Amino acid sequence: MGNSGGMAVARATVEELREFAAEAGCAGLDADADLGGGWAAVYCADQPGGLAPALARRTGAPVFTVDHLDSDVGFVDAATFSGGRWKALLNRDTAEDYEIPVDRFPVEPALAGALDWAADAGLTADREGIRAALTGSEAFAEDLADRLLGALGLAPAAESA
Repeated sequence: MGNSGGMAVARATVEELREFAAEAGCAGLDADADLGGGWAAVYCADQPGGLAPALARRTGAPVFTVDHLDSDVGFVDAATFSGGRWKALLNRDTAEDYEIPVDRFPVEPALAGALDWAADAGLTADREGIRAALTGSEAFAEDLADRLLGALGLAPAAESA
């Protein structure tokens, strides 16, 4: 059985992001990571809907979240403080096996939203890297989430307990 938790990434310290995520309803905060450049990630067992915009309002910065379904599929939700938001689905082929309607997660709007999000975050994004992560397939959706973070201009980091 794979991971069914989530991850939130924001421009904040690890301590701030842990506090903000807990306040926003993340349950089971079990790990975190300093991504460098003022960015942090937290990992939780249960992630509430609407976490990205809630954390963006709290941090005043862009936020990227992904909620995993048994490590097979990832649901991305990203938001900016100014109200921009984009959603994406990771591991589309596997999502179809779960009968998740992939047409509700079109790639082109997600790509455009991701590029705008990265620009708002002051990051240098890789358009084709983002497209590859949004359309790619991996054994674990977490690997696609890491590829997507890298393409957005953030280097993923190993979790620490």
